[in-house]
Amino acid sequence: MLNLFHAGSIKSMPPKLVSDDGINTVIRPLAYTREAEIAAYSAEVGHPIIPCNLCGSQPNLQRQHVKAMLNDWEQRFPGRIENMLAAMGRIAPSQMLDRTLHDFSKNGATPDAMEAAFDPFAIDQPSPDEQVLTLGEPAGNREGAQQQ
Repeated sequence: MLNLFHAGSIKSMPPKLVSDDGINTVIRPLAYTREAEIAAYSAEVGHPIIPCNLCGSQPNLQRQHVKAMLNDWEQRFPGRIENMLAAMGRIAPSQMLDRTLHDFSKNGATPDAMEAAFDPFAIDQPSPDEQVLTLGEPAGNREGAQQQ
């Protein structure tokens, strides 16, 4: 969220991050665990929570403001945080505005055509043996409908 609001980019630190030079790997085994759950478990088993003043936990920093905003959203819109996390794992490059990910000028594609072309859940046309019911059409008017 900090990148989105303050750096103008959509990115996040993944659960396993290999450094650009390939030498170091950071593994975040609790990446999908809420901070409150970690704190509750730590308290239950008697593990201390060591304050960190290196990672933006000081008061009045943007990390704290974004955390408060997310907490507020979670109270007012339950499930929003999970949806945001899920969205970071289901990015459709053709639906983003990044021209390095997708060439929007190819084939003179229109936004509607691009959406249909890249949507993996596009609905196919019904086969000739399938019955199609038009909304508002009485069931008795369908071809092949059984009369009662």
